[in-house]
Amino acid sequence: MSEHEHVADRVAERAEEHAHHGYISDKERYLARLRRIEGQARGISRMVDEEKYCIDILTQISALTSALEAVALGLLDDHLKHCVLDAARSGGPDAEAKLAEASAAIARLVRS
Repeated sequence: MSEHEHVADRVAERAEEHAHHGYISDKERYLARLRRIEGQARGISRMVDEEKYCIDILTQISALTSALEAVALGLLDDHLKHCVLDAARSGGPDAEAKLAEASAAIARLVRS
C-alpha cells in the first residue's frame, strides 16, 4: 500500500469515527435545547437592560445554568456510551486516550 493510500484510508477511518459520535442520533434535540438556552440568555440580557429585579434575573440565570448542565450531562453520557465504549472495545492506546479525555471532561464539569 502506498503512502497516499495509507493516508486516504486513515482519513476515511477518522471520518467514519466522527460519524458515530453518540449525540448524532439526538442532534436535533440537542440543537433545539441549545436554541432555547440561547433565547434564555437573550432574555436575561434584556432583563438587565430593562433593570429588572435582581432576584428575578438570578432565578433566570439559575434556570439557564441548569439547562446547560443538562445538555452537558447528556453529551457526556452519549460520549461514554458510544465513543469511549467503542474505543474500550477496540483496546490499545485509543482506549486509554478516550478514557483520559472523558476523565478530564468529567473533572471540568464537576469544577464548574
